Amino acid sequence: MDFLGVSVTEWVGYAASLGVLISFLMKDIKTLRYVNSLGCFLFVIYGILLDLSIPIVITNTAILGINFYYLFIKRTV
Repeated sequence: MDFLGVSVTEWVGYAASLGVLISFLMKDIKTLRYVNSLGCFLFVIYGILLDLSIPIVITNTAILGINFYYLFIKRTV
């Protein structure tokens, strides 16, 4: 399936990259982790859409876990 000549898989990849990029513009660490988590989640979806790209899925799932830990378990200030 294409949208404007670009596959849905590529759009998800672009959105994921943009999410991660924007997260590094955040001054507040909590906001950074939320935005970064969204980007990482999209990268997991992207990795799945690429016929299960294991390195992309594992890396971004790990980062999601780290963000989850600091956001909800350790509760950073």
